[in-house]
Amino acid sequence: MISDFKNKTAVLTGAGSGFGLECARLGAKLGMNLVLADVQQDALDNATAELTAAGTNVLAFKLDVSDSAQVDAMGQATLARFGAPHFVFNNAGVGSGGLIWESSLKDWQWVLGVNVMGVVHGVRTFTPMMLDAASQDPAYQGHIVNTASMAGLLNPPNMGVYNVSKHAVVSLTETLYQDLSLVTDQVSASVLCPFFVTTGIHQSGRNRPGNLTDADARPTRSQVVGEAMSAKAVTSGNVSAAQVAQMVFDAIAANRFYVYSHPKALKSVQTRMEDIVQGRNPTSPFADKPEIGENLKKALRA
Repeated sequence: MISDFKNKTAVLTGAGSGFGLECARLGAKLGMNLVLADVQQDALDNATAELTAAGTNVLAFKLDVSDSAQVDAMGQATLARFGAPHFVFNNAGVGSGGLIWESSLKDWQWVLGVNVMGVVHGVRTFTPMMLDAASQDPAYQGHIVNTASMAGLLNPPNMGVYNVSKHAVVSLTETLYQDLSLVTDQVSASVLCPFFVTTGIHQSGRNRPGNLTDADARPTRSQVVGEAMSAKAVTSGNVSAAQVAQMVFDAIAANRFYVYSHPKALKSVQTRMEDIVQGRNPTSPFADKPEIGENLKKALRA
């Protein structure tokens, strides 16, 4: 929980676009110092220029969150410039589609490296300095927000690697919340579980490192279908990244753990929980819209 954001410091990964950029913009309006991190230099430069021009104190880092040394270096620079941060947004993420057995080892390494280990590195780097700040100042308030997805609460088909990564983030963050509650009342955590929101995640392959790219491999039918479905769903979303950013700040102020962009999607989460409790076989995620499931099945069996 943070009751007043003015003059506090926020660290945001994936800050060049999407949720990261919109949270940075909102933090700037609230008078925060900003530490911006992104793997894409031009997007980072544009965000830095925009926010600096608005009078915000900005510290920018081009980095790959899957690299622990780079995240540690950002942490030390943040501490030197602003002191311990108050809001840490472990938000950088990438998308991946296709039948789960068709994902290559490099697919797994790339997605888990960014989506899971990127969050791990952020938690390991910043939580200790936040706890240290809390021990020295009874007025200190800190909050960590990790970006997961509704795919971290469900298991839609043809996007297995992504599902696995986001389930891990939900589990990590729920455990972080419980662990923090054992040792402090001044630092807490939330998990962001967006559904289909207009961001650039369906184009995340543009920043995929060469060493984690299967240069000679052609995408399978399921991967092509998955990418097309993802692009259509994301670009047709009726909730904006700016609206989600406001939800994030509202959740921090209210010390609310789960942050949903589309609460109606929780009906499917409830069905999944009932499947588990009752020992039922998993319900089709397309039960309410069977035509989508039929179209996907036809596309994959063609």
